[in-house]
Amino acid sequence: MATINKNLSDYDAASIPDGASMKIAIVVAEWNEQITQGLLNGAYNTLFKHNVLKKNIIVKHVPGSFELPLAAQTILEKTNVDAVICLGSVIQGETKHFDFVCSTTAMGIKDVALKYNKPVIFGVLTDNTMQQAIDRSGGKHGNKGDEAAITALKMVALQQSAF
Repeated sequence: MATINKNLSDYDAASIPDGASMKIAIVVAEWNEQITQGLLNGAYNTLFKHNVLKKNIIVKHVPGSFELPLAAQTILEKTNVDAVICLGSVIQGETKHFDFVCSTTAMGIKDVALKYNKPVIFGVLTDNTMQQAIDRSGGKHGNKGDEAAITALKMVALQQSAF
């Protein structure tokens, strides 16, 4: 989703499911910590705002975005959470490393979601510059962490609904 004309933190609060009965894990990468801490703050505060109990929010840290899928899988194997939010930041450098990390991380997160039939949310910034990452982790374009938390709440509610 392009953020040029959208603020990641703008949403209709009335359309967000109540999270009072939900248990959600957040896995956050330590790489680009000034960015990922902003994402974590956004996600955590948004979950809390929508009634997810503090005791039902698990936060774990991993070295980088590449490690997010394995951490999500481990959490799903060892706990009874309804969703896992994966937060990271990969910023374009001078080599193809960026492409490999972004692609592998995205595919890994998708694979874990499908394997466990649980929402595993891709909240990883894949920006060209540090300024773009700042703008999307609490800056002028809002916070991708907010968006990831809203996505988790909506996907858990979808899975809990009767079709």
